[in-house]
Amino acid sequence: MGGASLRWGMTSVFLNGELLDRDDARVSAFDAGLQHGVGLFETMDATGPGGEGADAGAVSVRRIDEHLDRLSASAAELGLSEDVRTGPLADAVRLVVAKSGLTRARVRLTLTGGDLNLLQSTGRSGHTPTVLIQAQPATPYPDEMFERGVGVTIGDARANPLDPTSGHKTLNYWWRLRELQRAAAKGAGEAIVFQVTNHVCGGCVSNLFAVKDGTLVTPIARGEESSEEGKVAMPSPVLPGITRAEIIESASARGIGCGRRMLSIDDVLDADEVFLTNSSWGVLPVVRVEAEAIGGGSVGEVTRSLREAWVDGAS
Repeated sequence: MGGASLRWGMTSVFLNGELLDRDDARVSAFDAGLQHGVGLFETMDATGPGGEGADAGAVSVRRIDEHLDRLSASAAELGLSEDVRTGPLADAVRLVVAKSGLTRARVRLTLTGGDLNLLQSTGRSGHTPTVLIQAQPATPYPDEMFERGVGVTIGDARANPLDPTSGHKTLNYWWRLRELQRAAAKGAGEAIVFQVTNHVCGGCVSNLFAVKDGTLVTPIARGEESSEEGKVAMPSPVLPGITRAEIIESASARGIGCGRRMLSIDDVLDADEVFLTNSSWGVLPVVRVEAEAIGGGSVGEVTRSLREAWVDGAS
């Protein structure tokens, strides 16, 4: 890995095997990620040693194996690359966090098609994807968001289960971010996105859980579809979230069951509690959908306990 200069405390960037200052990191104008949006990414929560001369072994990246396994599987399934090596990628992620000097970091790993003509590629071998890793200070969220919960809006856009890239963490986040902007303009913390079938997909940048009679229920995610004999299962456009999986495990350890099924808006509005999950905020309580209060309009006990468990796991 090449030796460009690096300023401690600044955003550190790993680009195709080299550590660079953010101002020195350059991607080709012909990169498939820029030209056609061909790429995948993972966002991870990390704790670093927090000082100059840090050792990469002191870095902890939450659920890094699960993140990289998902990236590798999506790259193979979508024809981006079958040669993703998760071990070296994990080492590079930890190195970037260590060199950043940050005690708490938000790490993004982006994998694009590189200088690639997709019409001349099978996605197997013979081309080199672009690998970009950057560490930035973790996003600070006010305690009030988690103590009092947030309101969410209903998004206008719809996720298409027949789009083969749905349910994968691709670079095509523009439509999701537009919905998130609209929600923020209304003072909401997120927007609920539905499928074209009008079933719940999740938040713009999160997975959704409802709590009813002490049990969790969440939309079926990609890879969880089942089919009856003689019938073809509808594919799911729901991302199999890493924090989503962690919360299901945490709930199970506490004797809280979790069902996976197609959810309607009524399932959300009639729930006792609703919360959203992602790798950045962990568990975010939802107390209102548009003008409708959820449960009693305050953070419920199941949500609170799972939030506390997630926070404990991050320390």
